[in-house]
Amino acid sequence: MTTLHDKFGRRIEYVRLSVTDQCDLRCVYCMPMGFHDFEEPEHWLSFEEIERVMRAFGALGVHRLRVTGGEPLVRRNLPELVSRLSGLPGIDDISLSTNATRLRKHAHELREAGVARINVSLDSLRPEVFKAITHGKLEKVLDGLMAAKEVGFAPIKINMVVMKGVNEGEVEDMVRFCLEHGFTLRFIETMPMGDTGRDAVDHYVDLRDVRARLESRFELLPGVMPGGGPARYMKVAGTDLNIGFITPISQHFCETCNRVRLSVDGTIYTCLGQEHNLPLRPLLRAGCRDEELTRAILEAIDLKPERHEFREKPEKILRFMSMTGG
Repeated sequence: MTTLHDKFGRRIEYVRLSVTDQCDLRCVYCMPMGFHDFEEPEHWLSFEEIERVMRAFGALGVHRLRVTGGEPLVRRNLPELVSRLSGLPGIDDISLSTNATRLRKHAHELREAGVARINVSLDSLRPEVFKAITHGKLEKVLDGLMAAKEVGFAPIKINMVVMKGVNEGEVEDMVRFCLEHGFTLRFIETMPMGDTGRDAVDHYVDLRDVRARLESRFELLPGVMPGGGPARYMKVAGTDLNIGFITPISQHFCETCNRVRLSVDGTIYTCLGQEHNLPLRPLLRAGCRDEELTRAILEAIDLKPERHEFREKPEKILRFMSMTGG
């Protein structure tokens, strides 16, 4: 069996694929209000180009694929792309990250196409706080979540970015919400990435403190969840609820990083916290052979750094989160 390793010995088995840099929300930590400097659609990889790149990754041992954006459901005919990708040799796990605003319309098609698991960004259960964070409507997200539950996605993971002075008081409410609906909950630390992340320092909450708060209210036991992501899980005793903690700042997980990101314009980014990248689109549109494409992917993997520098050099990353993919 072919396996892909970086120069630090980490096995790369996971690609996060951005199918658009556009979004119908404007989360304060991701994309600023009034931002319109999106990639032009002609610069987006076509479905055929995406399929070709992922076929090459699959041949190198990548088997996990997460479809992201921006908001991936902004991309037309996304279930068609998922169906094509689910048929690729080696790709056996396709998941989706979404804000769920359009999930009511597309949930069934996506499930049929091959998406098994979804992650939904939900930072608040209070309509006014949700609107302040995202400039969107909470009820659309909740409706999309219920649609996902109805068609049988499992697990459904709720991603909550915990922000001081914004939503940190809702941690326990979100636990109860996920207990009620059978969702998995994941807390995420804010990351100082791009201009939208400059105030992350002011809103930063160390998730070790959140965990201590929860341990004073619930009995937490070590937990495990399927998937290739970086969350460290605890299980609420006597329930099926797993709570994950994603801690890129307080307890970085770089030593076990198993992923790279492919942006909508065909650029491989090897780390969220570094600028190491390699553009594939020029090669693809110049009619490169399969061997050249494979060689470029291997070259990109060799660029992967040992770790990010969010804490040491927060000014280093100039791109918005939406440009790289979740």
